[in-house]
Amino acid sequence: MSSLAQEQAASRNVIDITDLHEPILTDIQKQVLAGAEAGADQIVFDPAVILANAQGQTGLTDFGPADFRERLAVWCQAVDEDANASAVARANLFQMMIRLAATRLRIEDIVKRHPEILEIAIERPIIVAGLPRSGTTHLLGLLSADRRFRSLPWWEAIAPVPAPDEEPTSQDANPRWTKAEHGWRAMESILPYMAIMHEFSPDHISEDIELQAVDFSSYLIEWLAHVPRWRDYYLSHDQSGTYAYLRKCLQVLTFLNGPNRWVIKCPQHMEQLPALYRTFPDATFVLTHRDPVGSIRSQLTMYTYAARMLRKSVDIREPLGYWPARYETLLRACVRDRDVLPPEQTIDVYFHDWIRNPDPIVKEIYRIADIPLTDDVLADLHAYLAEHGEQKKGKIVYDLERDFHVTGEDLRRPFDFYFERFPVKVEVR
Repeated sequence: MSSLAQEQAASRNVIDITDLHEPILTDIQKQVLAGAEAGADQIVFDPAVILANAQGQTGLTDFGPADFRERLAVWCQAVDEDANASAVARANLFQMMIRLAATRLRIEDIVKRHPEILEIAIERPIIVAGLPRSGTTHLLGLLSADRRFRSLPWWEAIAPVPAPDEEPTSQDANPRWTKAEHGWRAMESILPYMAIMHEFSPDHISEDIELQAVDFSSYLIEWLAHVPRWRDYYLSHDQSGTYAYLRKCLQVLTFLNGPNRWVIKCPQHMEQLPALYRTFPDATFVLTHRDPVGSIRSQLTMYTYAARMLRKSVDIREPLGYWPARYETLLRACVRDRDVLPPEQTIDVYFHDWIRNPDPIVKEIYRIADIPLTDDVLADLHAYLAEHGEQKKGKIVYDLERDFHVTGEDLRRPFDFYFERFPVKVEVR
C-alpha cells in the first residue's frame, strides 16, 4: 500500500465523537433506556434480595466466609446514593451483583466437593499492573499468545464455574462462550465506540478484577457508577483477604482447565502492591508506566461517551471531579510501595519504549520469569502483534480542551511526584 493510500485508510479510521455533551441517541439506545425505565421499580439494592436471587438461580446456599456481606452492603448503599445513575446503570449493576453472588456460590460449592483444589499451587505467575491505557491490555494479550501460559478470557472471567445449563452439548461446545458473545454483540450495538475503547469480546483476555469482585471488593464499581462511599471504604481496608480470594479463584480455574502458569493483570494492583506481593511472592511483576494524562484523557472520554446510557444527565464535572484525583491516589500508592517488590522479580515498562520496540522488553520479561523464549514462541508473539496492532478498529479522537475545557498541563500538575520517581515521557500537552 502506498503512503498516500495508508494515510487515506487512516483518515477513514478516525472516530471523532462530537456529541459527548449533548448526545444524539440512536433508536436502539432509546429502546434500551425506555425498557430499563419500565423495569426500574423491580431493582432493589438490598443484600438480602441480591443473595436470595443468587440462591434461587443456583440452588446453592453456602457463600463461604461471611465477611463479604459487609462489603456488599456498602456496594448497595453507595450505588443507591448515586442520584445521577440511569435506570440502565442500576439494572446492569443489580444483575452484575447477582451474577457475582451466584459465582461465589459455585466457587464455594466446587471447593467443598473437591477440597484438594486448595492445595493447587499458583506457581510463579506473571502479573501485569499499570494505569489503564498504559499498554497493560496489549501486553497481557501478547503474553497470552504464548500457549504455555494460562490466561483469563472474558467468557471464563464472568462465569468461572459452569452452571448446569452451561455444560458443553453437541449443539454448543461452550455455552459460556456463547452467552458472552451475545452480551458482546449487544454492547456493540448499543455503544459501538465503547466497544472500540474497551473490548469485551468472549476471547478477549480479561483483567482479574472480575475474580476479585466475587469477593465484593476491588475498585470495579467505581468504573460503573459514582460511588465515593465505596472508594473510601475500599481504600481504608486491607485487601489481603480479597487477594487471597483471587488466588482461590485461580486455583478453581486451574482445577477445571489447567495448567497453572498464569499471566494476569489489573491496573488496581498498582495501589495494592503489598497485598499483591504477599499473595503471590514468587511472581514476576511487570509494571507499565505512561504519562497519566494520556490515561485520564481516555477515561474522561470513555466515561462521558457511556454517560448517554449510564447517567441521567451528562455533566463533564462528574468525571473531572473524580478521576484525576483517583489516579493520583493510585499512583501515590504505587510510588510509596514500589520497592516492596523484589528487584530481581520486577520490571518497569515504559510506554514510549514499548511502542518503539517491544522485543527487548518481552525478552527481559521472559528472562526474569525464567521461561525460554524460543524462535517459535517469538514468531507467535510477532504474529499476535501484527494481528492486534493499536487502532485496528479505529482511532478515537481525544480532545481535552474541546471536550473538557482543560489542558494536559492542567491535569499533569498534581503528578510531579510520579515523574520524579519514574522516567515517564510527557505525551499530552
